[in-house]
Amino acid sequence: MRSAMLPPPGLYFGTLQLVAGTLDFLDGRGKTIPGFEGAHLTKGVAGPFLYYVPQTKIFGGHVAIAGIVPAVHQCGHFFAGQPDDCDTGIGDPYVEVAWSRFFGSFRPSTYAGAYPIPEGLSVLLGFGAVIPAGKFTARDPLSQALSAGTNIWDFAPTVAFTYTTKPFLAEGTEFSAKLYWNNYLENPDTDYRTGDLLNIDFAVTEHIGRFQVGLAGLYAVQIEDDKISGSSIPPDGRRGEVFQIGGVVGYDMPEHGSSFKLKALVAPHAENTVTSWGVALGWIKKY
Repeated sequence: MRSAMLPPPGLYFGTLQLVAGTLDFLDGRGKTIPGFEGAHLTKGVAGPFLYYVPQTKIFGGHVAIAGIVPAVHQCGHFFAGQPDDCDTGIGDPYVEVAWSRFFGSFRPSTYAGAYPIPEGLSVLLGFGAVIPAGKFTARDPLSQALSAGTNIWDFAPTVAFTYTTKPFLAEGTEFSAKLYWNNYLENPDTDYRTGDLLNIDFAVTEHIGRFQVGLAGLYAVQIEDDKISGSSIPPDGRRGEVFQIGGVVGYDMPEHGSSFKLKALVAPHAENTVTSWGVALGWIKKY
């Protein structure tokens, strides 16, 4: 939702909260991994973020700089009968720089007190990085899974679009998507390198006054093998794939320069990874 759109120039502060849990651990055929029938992990994430959009325009668009430092709490076990272990710590910071341009026009909402509707196309180009500064424990596979940090550099070029139609259903239907190309470096503590990943975050929503509500989802597919000490992991390189689907709702408060967004997703399909559920709540305010 609004994947390619930047807020008006200014400094913004916000928070992101996430709860998630695994449903199943699957192999490359989408079948439960033997021995992991009773495995279960849960995650809670909360963190502040800053978002800055300068007044200066570049090639007709604006630039944004953003960063977040999350706190992470994770619990779980891999095998039936095994007690839950937990770990809490500061996760890996994420920073991103992006450029966005809007090709369209704003029209007033039919609802009093709502933001104008941005009818037309927005495009965005960006680059993000996960900095491996969070807490990571390499003692055993469960400790690695529960660690707040990953101990892995991740560099991600991004491209996004957002298109809002004329008012057909309500005040305008928005089609939005953002593609990340995640490039991972090797974990120096485990000699494990995750293969490059393409993932697309998408939504189809409707503007209704201060509300924006609709369908949301994510599709991710790995385009390179996972490797240990430079060798691909048999039999399939442990290439992951996952599809998540759910809903999203946003609410604007123009009088406070603030917005909320709530998104809930579940994964009905996965290969070489986990199916899971997750609920995220975000809040942002201009200062």
